[in-house]
Amino acid sequence: MFDALKNLKDKAEDLAEAHGEKISDGLEKVGDFIDDRTDGKHSDKIDTAVDKAQDYVEKLGAKKD
Repeated sequence: MFDALKNLKDKAEDLAEAHGEKISDGLEKVGDFIDDRTDGKHSDKIDTAVDKAQDYVEKLGAKKD
């Protein structure tokens, strides 16, 4: 089971390295969509969550270097 989790982690790192920019753009679009749907009531929290997710994707992609 540990090997399966390690393989999954490696695949996630590969995807983040190859498509990190697209993932980051997608996260931004999702954040904007949610912000629109909530009429901007939670903009600061949404922006923080998107930034943290983008940072994580960036770090995940950098691990393969």
